[in-house]
Amino acid sequence: MPGKILIVEDDVDIARLLALKLKQDGHEVVFAGDAVTALTVTRREDPDLIVVDLGLPGGGGLLIMERLQAMAHHAMKPVIVISAREPVESEQQARAAGAVAFFSKPIDLDGFAETVRNQV
Repeated sequence: MPGKILIVEDDVDIARLLALKLKQDGHEVVFAGDAVTALTVTRREDPDLIVVDLGLPGGGGLLIMERLQAMAHHAMKPVIVISAREPVESEQQARAAGAVAFFSKPIDLDGFAETVRNQV
């Protein structure tokens, strides 16, 4: 079932690519390019799932996940982490912070879309 997905990514090209794939599956997509905006958009838009990059201006994806845990209504939202950083360590950090999935850049778009479908 399609849902509302928040993409938190500072690389506009990657954000557009992910959005295109998600929209093909019927999802509504909203964006944020940094950690502060991500939290504001989360409160305003109430997404069903959040896709977050680890490396962002104003605080990375792990900070966003930590802040989401403090927001009662959003604490249980599924989060998918994407990153261009070292994959083994980054995935361990993301999963420890509560991510339901991790994708290294460049992203396997078909695997990404399937993971989103399984979470929404």
